Amino acid sequence: MSHALRHAPGQYNLTLDAQGWCQIDALLATLRPRRAAWRTLTQNDIEAMMAAGNKQRYEIVGEQIRAIYGHSVAQKIEKTAAQPPDTLYHGTADKVLDAIMREGLRPMKRQYVHLSADTATAIRVGKRRTPHPVILRVASGRAWQDGISFYREMNGIWLSEPIPAVYLSLEE
Repeated sequence: MSHALRHAPGQYNLTLDAQGWCQIDALLATLRPRRAAWRTLTQNDIEAMMAAGNKQRYEIVGEQIRAIYGHSVAQKIEKTAAQPPDTLYHGTADKVLDAIMREGLRPMKRQYVHLSADTATAIRVGKRRTPHPVILRVASGRAWQDGISFYREMNGIWLSEPIPAVYLSLEE
């Protein structure tokens, strides 16, 4: 489901709208023939998987479903800007710290920079790449005032446009 809704909808004959939505029936139709265990896949199964997940990456409204964040599709998913808290955090590997402090935070293979509302989440996210992440403090309030857009998602996750290094400092 992640691959279909975040990275390669075309491989599943899915079309995402400007906000990343597609019909649940279309998703089910494309997933069912792919694995024997999925032949009887239902919306209830998808909802149960979503409820069991700790990242809350998906959203269902009416008869549509979308991945909320983490997209790497070519078509930029439109978000609604929201004023962030004064400080957000980003967990990263020590080996890329020098480059980040020179060039700022960039989305890399994703559409947006991923930020956390608290250090605990930033540490957990950073541990996906390294056992001992470095935590950056992002002066998001200042960045917002200077015209950088931020987008609030679920579970304390914030997305943003690239963040220049001037807004970054090491969390002590």
